[in-house]
Amino acid sequence: MSWDFETDPAFQKKLDWADQFMTDEVEPLDFVVDYAWNIHHPVSRKVVPRLQKIVRDEGLWAAHLGPHLGGTGLGQLNLALLNEVIGRSPHGPIVFGSQAPDSGNAEILARYGTETQKQRYLEPLLAAESVSAFSMTEPAGGSDPTQFTTKAVRDGSGWVLTGEKWFTSHANYADFLIVLAVTDPDAAPHERMSTFVLPVDTPGVEIVRNVGTFGHSSLQGSHSYIRYNAVRLPGDALLGDRGRGFEVAQTRLGGGRIHHAMRTVAQVKRAFDLMCERALSRETKGGLLADKQLVQAMIAESWVQWQQFRLLVLRTAWRIDKYNDYSKVRSDIAAVKIVMPKVLHDVASRALQIHGSLGVSVEMPFGGMIIESYVNGLADGPTEVHQLNLARQLLKGYSGTDGLFPTGHLPARRQAALEKFADVLAEVEQEQALKEQRAHAPA
Repeated sequence: MSWDFETDPAFQKKLDWADQFMTDEVEPLDFVVDYAWNIHHPVSRKVVPRLQKIVRDEGLWAAHLGPHLGGTGLGQLNLALLNEVIGRSPHGPIVFGSQAPDSGNAEILARYGTETQKQRYLEPLLAAESVSAFSMTEPAGGSDPTQFTTKAVRDGSGWVLTGEKWFTSHANYADFLIVLAVTDPDAAPHERMSTFVLPVDTPGVEIVRNVGTFGHSSLQGSHSYIRYNAVRLPGDALLGDRGRGFEVAQTRLGGGRIHHAMRTVAQVKRAFDLMCERALSRETKGGLLADKQLVQAMIAESWVQWQQFRLLVLRTAWRIDKYNDYSKVRSDIAAVKIVMPKVLHDVASRALQIHGSLGVSVEMPFGGMIIESYVNGLADGPTEVHQLNLARQLLKGYSGTDGLFPTGHLPARRQAALEKFADVLAEVEQEQALKEQRAHAPA
């Protein structure tokens, strides 16, 4: 497997088709449907299934999954290229069957689910007939799994689930939930939890409220505060083995992080394109904005950040394809997660600035992008946690020195070089002395 910075011509045709399809059919949906994940919206029910069938016929449905799961098995690199197109609209992933959190939830159901769980939950999910939510973070513990208090206690052949979860995205539209809960409180920190899957209408599941984010109407709140009031679950609600909840979560989050980064590349490009368009459209102080050196510097810096981020994402996707094991690319995914919020924030902020007062208004998308950059810095683990994890992984490849000075100490390196080439230097010195003797010898 190799990649030489050129897309296969056959797949490029697919990308070109997707680009036009997004422009003509998908992006207009953003203005008539309040929330892309609301598959029960009357407009969505009439339009989205028809568009999804077109995508299926084109061979681009659920590209993150293999054919045995109803996907196309494009691989992560081609998926990254496709997400650069479909990620510019909230409806893009929905229409193409690769939306979060359903995409990550489908992966863990496929990997850890029983045949019964796959039939009940995975198959409708892949057929775009249901919506799912991943209920992990908590009001007090945040995303730190060692601080979770939601618990599931054995009761006969079943379980009783009790606790609270915070910011369970799309739960108000979901048909079922995947919940992380403590089942073995006395075990090691990362072996205390297990994963459960249950219908959202299970008695005792209470959505306290749906929390919105800045930049969106409170009516569009989609991050649910959930209370599990002694929810009784059957024994077959356990997803994967008991005590392996952390492993299940990491399997899901690894893929989710890189897929979200792929879609963020599309948002960065969108902000950059609008920035350049504006710079070439508006005049001030006797000339175009594009002719002003400060604006040119903003454009240049934005392009560099966008391209660096994009290449890091593509390289990470390539490595996932190569190893087919998220654990072997943890550092790469952490790096992508670290860079993602800053790049989106910086490029969107410059685009906003170049648009002036229009940029800060609700008539342009930059405010939402900037808020999204902060969400990116918190979702799937805070940026700072990934910085620490990445640093620890990188430091494993190095060792310290016992001497007083570091290995890069120039005097020591110079002395070592003199010793290494002592014979050559002596020979050169002798030759130089002979030349001088001949030059001064009498004719």
